[in-house]
Amino acid sequence: MVNTRQYEWADITIYLMGRMLNKARGIKYTRKIEREPVYAKGNKPHSIQSGNISFEGEIELLQSDYEALVQAGGGTVLSLQLDAVVAYGNPAMGHPVITDRIIGMQFTEEAKEMKQGDKHMTVTLPFIALDIQNQV
Repeated sequence: MVNTRQYEWADITIYLMGRMLNKARGIKYTRKIEREPVYAKGNKPHSIQSGNISFEGEIELLQSDYEALVQAGGGTVLSLQLDAVVAYGNPAMGHPVITDRIIGMQFTEEAKEMKQGDKHMTVTLPFIALDIQNQV
């Protein structure tokens, strides 16, 4: 039997530096592989070759969680190397939990932004990682 549960944002828990992020607003993580067609005789590819695999993403936080990361990094998030755990599901509701791990995450940029009328600050931190393990 296949689990047909469609998780919503309320079912997601993100752990960073061993603590649950209560003020995360979004997360995106991607595994990419370099692929290239190989040409020889004729004008159509004969095969597709694969190359390096890369891992990247971004996490969106409210300012207070961002400031905690800045403090942990000694004044910048760019000095941090972290592992993250993203858990989908609510066991208290009987949902099966799917857990992904992001290993060796390092942020590549830090920027703050607010506009007139904003009621809170949201900070988006792009990152690269050493590995992403799905369903661990």
